[in-house]
Amino acid sequence: MFKRFTNGCVTLVQKYLPDPFLFAVILTILVFILGIVLTGQGPMDMIIHWSGGFWSLLSFSMQMALVLVTGHTLANAPIIKKGLRNLASFCKTPTQAIFAVSLVSAIACWINWGFGLVIGALYARQLAKQVKGVDYRLLIAAAYSGFLVWHAGISGSIPLKLATAGPDLATATKGVITNPIATSSTIFSSFNLILSAIIIFTLPFVNRAMHPSPDLAVTVDPKLLEEEEEVVIPKGKMTPADRMENSPVLSIIIGGMGLIFVIYYFANNGFKLNLDIVNFMFLFAGILLHGNPRRFLNAIAAAAKGTAGIILQFPFYAGIMGMMTGGNVAGVSLAGEMSNWFVSISNSTTFPFFTFLSAGLVNFFVPSGGGQWAVQAPIMMPAGLELGVPAAKTAMSIAWGDAWTNMIQPFWALPALGIAGLGAKDIMGFCIIDLIYTGIILALGLMLL
Repeated sequence: MFKRFTNGCVTLVQKYLPDPFLFAVILTILVFILGIVLTGQGPMDMIIHWSGGFWSLLSFSMQMALVLVTGHTLANAPIIKKGLRNLASFCKTPTQAIFAVSLVSAIACWINWGFGLVIGALYARQLAKQVKGVDYRLLIAAAYSGFLVWHAGISGSIPLKLATAGPDLATATKGVITNPIATSSTIFSSFNLILSAIIIFTLPFVNRAMHPSPDLAVTVDPKLLEEEEEVVIPKGKMTPADRMENSPVLSIIIGGMGLIFVIYYFANNGFKLNLDIVNFMFLFAGILLHGNPRRFLNAIAAAAKGTAGIILQFPFYAGIMGMMTGGNVAGVSLAGEMSNWFVSISNSTTFPFFTFLSAGLVNFFVPSGGGQWAVQAPIMMPAGLELGVPAAKTAMSIAWGDAWTNMIQPFWALPALGIAGLGAKDIMGFCIIDLIYTGIILALGLMLL
């Protein structure tokens, strides 16, 4: 029954889910219409909001492209390849491979979402090379499913914003929170740790149970996942430029400078990871571990082929965010209207649940933790205070909702899909099952814990 339902979801998505770019275009049109209908703004007002937001994620887009490129490049360094091969060698059957990648990805994403997103996809590729009969689509979906817990982990942007002192905190929450809320009340609170643990340690079993029968499994030829063989120029035929490119000296010097900064950074900041430092570590570790500039440049060129989706689609999502947050003359925005409706049907018991649902809905159109907080904090935090719901729980309800619908929102899957060489419709059918399962767990947990 369970596998039949899974196969039905996979078939449905394969037939009807368009390319992620068309998904973004459809969302753009939908938000444009809803903004006119629900906020009373004119078509030109919505177009101005759209164009005003269109380029607002350029810095973040570059960061995400580098997550893909630097992570992929590092994984193709000889020593990292060997490590991934050794880790994958523990799995002998398809279901063991699905279980292992789900667990590794979830733990890594809870530690740091950027790191986990890349490591999960790279580990999945290696498992596909070594484990016969494993469904490649489910393998990548399982690697991506770990992203469900990122916002409840130690790199979650909303709990980290709550823990940061400054005038922005009071402004974002309309004066409800003036003093920082420690991560002991959010990330490391008992209710959040319980929810995180349940999902991290049960989701691998759900993913494993979804594996199709051998006759329905979609496998991949391991040869297709191998990188192109390195072309080695004989020493006698090398030009001076070739000798420079194949010499380890420059790699050691520049890589050593990067390594020194990484040590300095952690000595002064503790274990504080963000996209910039993760990309910095991946980049300079790749330079060092590839051994010479030519090998590193070849790996970078191969990795960059997967960035097309990020480059094209992220500006469109930025435009959608602009329309979602753009207000009329009274300051009423579409995102605000959505959030206010959920507040209107809530009480003290159901408020965390409806906050979670509203965040999940808004996440379709504003797929950014920081953007989600900017949209919902001014509405949900004061409403939670009025209903007697602790501020930390309201904030974590927003965080969980933001992470939850990522399972059926292609935005965050693009780096993993770029590494895997798949499209969104290849994995989203499996992700629907994860969405349903975790939605039940989170809904009950947020109301009862």
